[in-house]
Amino acid sequence: MAAEQIAVEDAAPARLSGRRERRLVRAAQEGSADALAELYSAHWRRAHRAAYLVVHDAAAAEDVAQDAFLAAVGALDRFDRRRPFAPWLHRIVVNRALDWARREALRRRVGAEDVEPTGPDRPELGDELMAALRELPPEQRAVVVLRHLLEYTPGEIAAMLELPRGTVNSRLRRALDRLRETVEAER
Repeated sequence: MAAEQIAVEDAAPARLSGRRERRLVRAAQEGSADALAELYSAHWRRAHRAAYLVVHDAAAAEDVAQDAFLAAVGALDRFDRRRPFAPWLHRIVVNRALDWARREALRRRVGAEDVEPTGPDRPELGDELMAALRELPPEQRAVVVLRHLLEYTPGEIAAMLELPRGTVNSRLRRALDRLRETVEAER
């Protein structure tokens, strides 16, 4: 197999059918380490990508995603396995990423150095769009990531972030307007 094919296959996230995922969640709730490992493998890439696109720091994104997985494992006994696992996990990831972004913004305000973000997802969006995305407030960045990069509906985002749907739509509209203005101003 060619190296390019291996890289593409390695980059593709594992997809689980709803039925398979429910079985894995049930087994994980009953203590199966193998089921947890399979859930982790199936959801790690998108969880890490969501964290990275909110925090714009590769090391922090890894920490955020790992912390979110640990929190999910700790709360797995309260998870309703009739519901899809991915939105529940992404809610935890995005909330943890928002918390990190807020703490980091506070640190910057008190004088910490601003480090240029790097990471595996940056080239996919292009430098111009990544720079514009980085300029958004974390709350707006989160809804853009969830809607346009992870492809959740505004209703799903509202449920995940425990916000009214109108607030999600408003944040999304303001974010997209700012992104458009920033990209057009740079051209």
